[in-house]
Amino acid sequence: MLHHIELYVSNLEKSREFWTWFLERLGYDLYQSWDKGFSYKLGEAYIVFVQVEGKYEDIPYHRCGTGLNHLAFYASSKAHVDELRDMLVKREVPLLYSNRYPHAGGDGHYAVFFEDPDRIKVEIVAP
Repeated sequence: MLHHIELYVSNLEKSREFWTWFLERLGYDLYQSWDKGFSYKLGEAYIVFVQVEGKYEDIPYHRCGTGLNHLAFYASSKAHVDELRDMLVKREVPLLYSNRYPHAGGDGHYAVFFEDPDRIKVEIVAP
């Protein structure tokens, strides 16, 4: 079982705005909040977001380099995936592989892919 994931972000307030609306729609609850970060929890697992220190902020993230490629979350259904996609479009969140929606992940894989404010790829997949 996953205990937690910790992500350093370039702009804490942009990340807070983005991740709050998204995680709350997946059933996560605010777990912790402090001046340099916040976290959301579902069950025993939680996700932490921390403002990157100034001396590291010029080092860019790229999902094709060493490190994290993407985060994938379960939606409750295909309709939930569709609903979240509509919300992403309204919020002008950059979608990935939209020309292959909802099967960009392959046959039988119903999902939407998009980027967070730091261009971390996120996937929402139907069970």
